[in-house]
Amino acid sequence: MSASLSIVIVTFNARTDVLACLASVHAHPPARSWDLIVVDNASTDGTPDAIAAEWPSVRLVRLPSNRGFAAANNVGIRDTAADLVLLLNSDTLVQAGQLEGLCVALETEPLAAAAGPRLVDGAGDQELSYGRMISPGAEAGQKLRGRILARGPEWLRRRLLREMRTRQFVDWVSGACLLVRRDAAERVGLLDERYFMYCEDVDFCAALRAAGHRVLYAPDVVVTHLRGRSRATAPTATTQRYRESQLAFYRKHHPRWEPLLRWYLAARGVAGPRRPTV
Repeated sequence: MSASLSIVIVTFNARTDVLACLASVHAHPPARSWDLIVVDNASTDGTPDAIAAEWPSVRLVRLPSNRGFAAANNVGIRDTAADLVLLLNSDTLVQAGQLEGLCVALETEPLAAAAGPRLVDGAGDQELSYGRMISPGAEAGQKLRGRILARGPEWLRRRLLREMRTRQFVDWVSGACLLVRRDAAERVGLLDERYFMYCEDVDFCAALRAAGHRVLYAPDVVVTHLRGRSRATAPTATTQRYRESQLAFYRKHHPRWEPLLRWYLAARGVAGPRRPTV
């Protein structure tokens, strides 16, 4: 008998995106017992009312304030009970067979506690949705890979794309679509709620790996991620949140590097005023 699945979608002022996401999930559900919960982070654009009107059967949690991505996902995880939990961004779209495919991919790897698919944007271009543990060297390498994908020599782009279409164990997969075994997630204490937005997925995967599990990247499963919506609507606030989480991550995992990163960001005029709390 297949393991059951709970899908957790967190939303904040993303009415159009989340309605499209819900439509895609219901049009292409997994071939197993499943349920879905939407956790709304105190949206002000009518998102929760629109969900209640268009999808009355969907469980909806209306938080009284914006608690951030990690905390809202934890609310959804704790309010569900399935064996597997899928954290799915509100700006994603799924096609036939992909949710089931990701579940099967994880189930066939007994050492893996989490799995993520190949993410592509609306034009079908692949994004870097997995990587090495965040560190100065890994961040530089990820930026280089991004540049190669965007405008690198064709032979190098083809080589990188071949790698990105190879199933492999990695340090982290994107929280935009992250499937995890509930028992493993609960053993590591779920997502660290001190991250408001960004880096919580890498931190979560690091906790799973520290507990002896592996993280699977399954590129044969493809999910569309209409990324960049938050940055487009509030670029300054989004950048601020990213820098806060980046500094927090370094303080937690690489404390010797954090002061240097803070100095570097300040020198560039992009450091946030708040000290990280992690």
